[in-house]
Amino acid sequence: CVDQPLEVSYVLSQGCSLYPFSLFGSAASMVASSRSYADFTPEATFDIKKVDLHRLEEGPPLTATLTREEGLKYYRTMQTIRRMELKADQLYKQKIIRGFCHLYDGQEACAVGIEGGITLSDHLITAYRAHGYTLTRGGTVREIMAELTGRRGGIAKGKGGSMHMYTKNFYGGNGIVGAQVPLGAGVALACKYLGNDQLCVSLYGDGAANQGQIFETYNMSSLWKLPIIFICENNQYGMGTSVERSSASTEYYKRGDYIPGLRVDGMDVLCVREATKFAADHCRSGKGPILMELQTYRYHGHSMSDPGVSYRTREEIQEVRSKSDPISMLKDRMLSNNMASIEELKEIDIAVRKEIEDAAQFATTDPEPPLDDLCSHIFANDQPFEVRGATPWTKLTSTS
Repeated sequence: CVDQPLEVSYVLSQGCSLYPFSLFGSAASMVASSRSYADFTPEATFDIKKVDLHRLEEGPPLTATLTREEGLKYYRTMQTIRRMELKADQLYKQKIIRGFCHLYDGQEACAVGIEGGITLSDHLITAYRAHGYTLTRGGTVREIMAELTGRRGGIAKGKGGSMHMYTKNFYGGNGIVGAQVPLGAGVALACKYLGNDQLCVSLYGDGAANQGQIFETYNMSSLWKLPIIFICENNQYGMGTSVERSSASTEYYKRGDYIPGLRVDGMDVLCVREATKFAADHCRSGKGPILMELQTYRYHGHSMSDPGVSYRTREEIQEVRSKSDPISMLKDRMLSNNMASIEELKEIDIAVRKEIEDAAQFATTDPEPPLDDLCSHIFANDQPFEVRGATPWTKLTSTS
């Protein structure tokens, strides 16, 4: 698709047909308002794909119940992530966003489904493909976009960029491959030590799955029965290398050996949600860690420097889009069960696009942080202190 400006056209999130924006204006509002909420199905139950199990007698249910409110929330959040990433792609190509930038479009069901299975008081840490999780953990589109452009209004004050975003109970965005996994075990140890009935979700990709530090963390977490959910987001390619070429065993959910595992359809938000609920119950019951493999797919390349078509075909990408797209799957379920109208979902799409455009405008006009802010926020709640700059005679001040 050629992404058109909001004021010119509205582009459906799936497929490439362009529809004039004017079609979805007041006329859509009139159609939507002519139907009362009583006309819609408030709740429906869906069959979901069976989860593959490792060292478990039984797994998550084979059905999932979705309320209309949940469905609309999931749809809006996934659309927001999708549109935000497409806008980031556009700004990167305009050289407004610079440096590393790893996009999450295609994998939205993972982030939204995981959040649906835990609470915001639980903890989460991930690798550098972190924009979606920053949003689901409580960040705003405006803060995320401003961070991508290195502006003062960014979620890390413009000093973290794409790979280093944080919110409450969200520990980033980590740039070293696999290094966030043992950090997640440390967070889980804190949860157990404090006895607060919380857990930590520690995410990594298939490209990091062969890291030795991950296996060390499995061992320690199992010995200490830490409340941690290890999640491998298997998007089929570690950078430009397919899982078949990089891993002697591609059954990542069995990699924990003595740790129970689940292999889940990561393109279905309901599948991910139910599996995460199951895993969370396992951890909270004191049984220790559990491992989940989410089989998913990224539409972009590994990063913005990777066109993503030298190691896979455009036809492969299009086939996944047409058959397994997470947003289309949820949309079809809601429409076929009268849980929403086409007009209502289009209105959400329009609102999301406006939110993204407004955030992009802010991210390109907000000032960059001044040099004086460079060393601030090293410590929390500490007195200001002096920091040496790039040379011994350059002095900066750090404030909390």
